[in-house]
Amino acid sequence: MDAATPTATAAGDLPWGEVWGQDDAVRRLRAAAADPAALTHAWLITGPPGSGRSTLARAFAAALIAEPGDDNAARQVLAGTHPDYTALRTEGVIISIKDARALVERSYFAPSLGRYRVIVMEDADRMAERTSNVLLKALEEPPERTVWVLCAPSEADLLPTIRSRVRTLRLRDPEVADVARLIALRTGVDPQLAEQSARHAQRHIGMAQRLATDAAARARRDDMLQAVLRVRGVSTAVEAAAEIVAGATDDAKALTAERDEAERAQLLSTLGIAPGAAVPPAVRAQLKALEDDQKRRATRSLRDGIDRVLTDLQSLYRDVLMLQFGRGDDLINLELATTLHAVAEAWSPQRTLTVLDDIAETRERMEQNVSPVLALESMLITVAHGRIL
Repeated sequence: MDAATPTATAAGDLPWGEVWGQDDAVRRLRAAAADPAALTHAWLITGPPGSGRSTLARAFAAALIAEPGDDNAARQVLAGTHPDYTALRTEGVIISIKDARALVERSYFAPSLGRYRVIVMEDADRMAERTSNVLLKALEEPPERTVWVLCAPSEADLLPTIRSRVRTLRLRDPEVADVARLIALRTGVDPQLAEQSARHAQRHIGMAQRLATDAAARARRDDMLQAVLRVRGVSTAVEAAAEIVAGATDDAKALTAERDEAERAQLLSTLGIAPGAAVPPAVRAQLKALEDDQKRRATRSLRDGIDRVLTDLQSLYRDVLMLQFGRGDDLINLELATTLHAVAEAWSPQRTLTVLDDIAETRERMEQNVSPVLALESMLITVAHGRIL
């Protein structure tokens, strides 16, 4: 089977048709769904961003809930509308204790229509320790017909107490050529653009698809890299940091503005308020709650966007390091080869490693709610001077 075709038999093979390139994982989960004796009550699906963790989790949930051959129930699960399926993907920076407790409470309900009740937590790595402890009891004493499916980049992103109570399923990291073929198949873009997008996205399928179909996203990525390559001192580091935050903000707005407006319009319509009419005081609290949720989502979207820029910067200086060690055959940023060769010749490998280490530390600091501008300024000063000041 070609690696860029959907896993299983075909795209119409419910519920596995949308799972791509994860044959071994699908075989294991098919077997578990078909044999109660082989089924574990809690699973952890790990893999790099864009590897399809959430897609696989939904397909597994559909296979567990729906009776064999019941395509209607499977479609309900895949659409997120089946009463025995609950999924949580936090819209904030972290998963709140309130949301975790709501999931735990729901997990104790017996399935109403399906074979099992399935709880999917798509961002399990975004739990603070005290939130993880809320989940722990449900994993220690699970109801008989409830299955938990957690998703995270790696096992290390969860507490040892959580890891010890789940069965881990690690997804494979797809090749650039495989992702490029999939993107070309899905979007119809030129194969050369699909290959560039897959390479720049570092095999992240969702990001590769966005780069392939959104010229503005491609331009923003290029602008961010060029801004960093122009850094020579403190003043240019400050300018570049501001440019990165502004670009990430624009990117976040592009992703959330349309959704925010649609949510607001839907809420007002549900409340019987005509477009353009004044909002009565009695319903302002509901509108305020929606706006607060949207602000939290915007904060996460901004931080995710900055993290994406930092990931791109890691790819940039990874390329420099590859060139310094005589490896120019596997560059991520091939279009910048001339500039990267110049940096590789001007810098020592130790300086490149120092910059890479500081970028990694900056990504960690961003997870701790450090000011994005200050974190980026500090990191870019390291880029300018070749040492952490």
